[in-house]
Amino acid sequence: MSLLQKICRVTVQANAYTISRHLSVAQRTLNANSNETTTTTNSNADEEVENINKGGFARAFEKYTAPAAPEELPVDNQSFASMLRHSKFIDLGAAEGKVVSGKIFHVVGDDLYIDFGWKFHCVCTRPARNGSDYVRGARVRLRVKDLELSTKFLGSSKDITILEADCHLLGLISTPTRQSTPRNPTNPTMIAPKIDTLL
Repeated sequence: MSLLQKICRVTVQANAYTISRHLSVAQRTLNANSNETTTTTNSNADEEVENINKGGFARAFEKYTAPAAPEELPVDNQSFASMLRHSKFIDLGAAEGKVVSGKIFHVVGDDLYIDFGWKFHCVCTRPARNGSDYVRGARVRLRVKDLELSTKFLGSSKDITILEADCHLLGLISTPTRQSTPRNPTNPTMIAPKIDTLL
């Protein structure tokens, strides 16, 4: 077979494929019925072409009027041990030395009771500097020393816990007392002018 014949054959096949893509769905199905030797790959291609030729409304109509197939729930065959090993709780690592944020939920004298989202709260003393800002509802930074204070008391063979964590107070994040007062009341340039002075 000469090179010219091969080029003509390839050109004819390419033209036939291009023409079949531009035929309507009905014409393609008639051609498919008359030609019994079509392969399944051509039928899949025809379905894809059919879906491409449909407008957005027709595709949406078919999608929502088709009978609903029951959704299969994912089968989870993981054991508790494997789920715990891959959890965010284990990803935290050792909590000692981590800096966390907490919220003051109770104040007794100079003792601040701070909840930082762990099993037990911690009790820290109120600092001398800016001590009036450490009120209930204030957000603070803490460094965790121990998550549970427990030890053996009076020769006991078992540990006894005092239901508290041991943390070091690092500083203040936000406080309700600072949010309710203006930033610089002594400087009149920082205060907004009254409406009477503008008129």
